[in-house]
Amino acid sequence: MIDLGYSLSRRFPDPPQTDYRSADQHTLRHDLFCGDVYLADTRADRELSTAWGWVPVLDFAWALCDIVERLDRDPRGSRSATPVHAELDFTESTDRLLFERRFGWVDITADWIPAGEPPLTFGHAALRREARDFLHDLIADLVDMHEGLGDNPVVWDLQSRFPRI
Repeated sequence: MIDLGYSLSRRFPDPPQTDYRSADQHTLRHDLFCGDVYLADTRADRELSTAWGWVPVLDFAWALCDIVERLDRDPRGSRSATPVHAELDFTESTDRLLFERRFGWVDITADWIPAGEPPLTFGHAALRREARDFLHDLIADLVDMHEGLGDNPVVWDLQSRFPRI
């Protein structure tokens, strides 16, 4: 079972003059909503998490949805034995989440975990569903906290690009 979550940082608050209704894509992805994220396998009781406080959580959710789609480009889908790789790099550091899809499974590991630690492994379809749910739940939370964000065309486009499954 996959659990995706986040917490917003009190150390890196959004600028008080922010107009969320008209914020552009770069601002939404890189300058706002900083905090930490985690990705957990609840069955194995293991997780990959950040503890830096500055990760743009909307960008993380957006990038995760992009990566899950990129991992699905092989026309053979879950029958493909050819590994497909992707990485999510954190802008302000050299740390990365590394993804490898083979057959219908995705292995996820991180640069910052000790060598020899096994990856988290999820079914691709389940990861796609959970990534999209996480994105929509995160946007709903952020819209509740920030007036005007729900009227931002970038947010509308993002939600239509990755609909809930």
